[in-house]
Amino acid sequence: MPDRQPLTPAEELALENTALRQQLQEAEDLITAIRTGTIDALAVQGADGPRIFTLEGADQVYRTLIEEMNEGALLLAQDGTILYANASLAALLSRPLTTLMGSTFLSLVPDSFVQHVQALVDQGWRGKAKGEVSLHTQSGMLLPFSLSMNVLDFANISALAVIVTDVSAQREITAIQAHVAEQNTRLAAQRAELQRQEAARQAGERAAAEAKRVLEGIPQIAWTATPTGETTSLNRRWFDYSGQPFTSLPHTQLWGQIHPADLAVAKAQWIDSLRTHAPWEVECRIQNLAGEYRWMLGRALPSYNEQHELVQWIGTYTDIHEHKLAQERIDQAQLQLQQNNQQLKRANIDLDNFVYTASHDLRAPISNIEGLLYALLQEIPAATQAEGEVQPILQMMQDSVDRFKKTINHLTDVSKLQREFDQPVVAVELLPVVLGVQLDLAPLIEQTTAEVIIEVAAKLFISLSEKNLRSVVYNLLSNAIKYRHPERPVRIQLSAKQEANHVVLRVQDNGLGLDENSQRNLFTMFQRFHDHVEGSGIGLYMIKKIVENMGGWIEVHSNLQAGSTFSVYFKS
Repeated sequence: MPDRQPLTPAEELALENTALRQQLQEAEDLITAIRTGTIDALAVQGADGPRIFTLEGADQVYRTLIEEMNEGALLLAQDGTILYANASLAALLSRPLTTLMGSTFLSLVPDSFVQHVQALVDQGWRGKAKGEVSLHTQSGMLLPFSLSMNVLDFANISALAVIVTDVSAQREITAIQAHVAEQNTRLAAQRAELQRQEAARQAGERAAAEAKRVLEGIPQIAWTATPTGETTSLNRRWFDYSGQPFTSLPHTQLWGQIHPADLAVAKAQWIDSLRTHAPWEVECRIQNLAGEYRWMLGRALPSYNEQHELVQWIGTYTDIHEHKLAQERIDQAQLQLQQNNQQLKRANIDLDNFVYTASHDLRAPISNIEGLLYALLQEIPAATQAEGEVQPILQMMQDSVDRFKKTINHLTDVSKLQREFDQPVVAVELLPVVLGVQLDLAPLIEQTTAEVIIEVAAKLFISLSEKNLRSVVYNLLSNAIKYRHPERPVRIQLSAKQEANHVVLRVQDNGLGLDENSQRNLFTMFQRFHDHVEGSGIGLYMIKKIVENMGGWIEVHSNLQAGSTFSVYFKS
């Protein structure tokens, strides 16, 4: 075999050039194969420059998983260069895959998120990191993504694996879920409201059925109406009373049976109750089966549910016909009584005028008689007057004149009493009046050695003129002394106190007393029961009139031979 001739420098340079071209072609073919996906490889930036690591022996299933997943996947070099990106990431960012690989990851991040993303990347190189960022699409639109980072080693060279998840759809789902939840809440509330309404309806139906059962059991005509006043039901009592057919509508029946003279008032009051929800009450005449009108008392009350909503009116009609007729008879009787009272008042006024006139007109004749008697006594000699039969006759004539004058004075007092009825009164303290009367009667009290006990509190006032109050006290106290029992010491107790709406003055004695028949006629004018005591029989009549004129009354409780108690009730 012949020896090879040494190559010339030109030949060596040519051969070297050919070898370099072949290597360059192989590199280009490799890059083309990597870019087209024919060969799996990773380009990793090392200290001596980028190094290509082919993955011809890698699991094809792994590559298929990465390329087919919906999430974006990429590998970052230490300087942030994108060494690898899957097709999903390119689709998410609307960028060509060839423009992603070799670019920097931060170029996809808006300026406001650069610092945040760099912190996440730094954290990812130290271990693991997660966060949310916004990335630019090719058109410049920002989309929200979730990043998950972890470090991977390839032949002692590390790369940062990043999974990019689109969260916009998740946010839409969250919003939809929130909307669905809101709709579900509304539906649940509506369902609960429907259930409440259904329960309320059923409760209302049960209440209506119970109310109808109760209304059927009462003796009155009973009915129900809507909140607006339309009659909804009538119990059997109505149909028995009115003779209306059961088939006719309830709201057409009630008003048509009311007497025309009462209808306007009943409807006006019903409209007012519907407006104010106030109870309705009216008296009206309603026509019955026989065509007769009977008086009824109509009443209605509003009925509320648990929410205090007006649900219906419940009403009744009660027959008050007999009561109404009786009331009319009473009213007529009272009217007749008032008329009689007016006639009696006029008769009393006429009688008072007559008494006043008669007492005034009789004074002159009796004075003339007394003057004639005096003149007669002057003409009759003293010897004749001293004769046995003349003197008694003259004395009886004088006594008759004196009694006549006293009677005229009493009649005048009675007339004055009636005329003073309309005079104004004042509050008079009782105790000073009682003490004044006791002082006036001191000679009589001392003469009879009477014991007078006074129990009247100070500042106890009576609405009466002082003159009339003194007359009442004087008559009662003087009578208690005059009609004393001869066989025992005189003991009189005068007391007064407030009882309910009256001041009660009591005078109790241990005198002669009265039987029942005398007590019934005690206050009659000119009535006397003990002739051994001087008197006219008009004092008690006058104090009775004084007290009654002021709205009070006088009572007496007496036992014959035991004593009497007079109780005077003054209106306070």
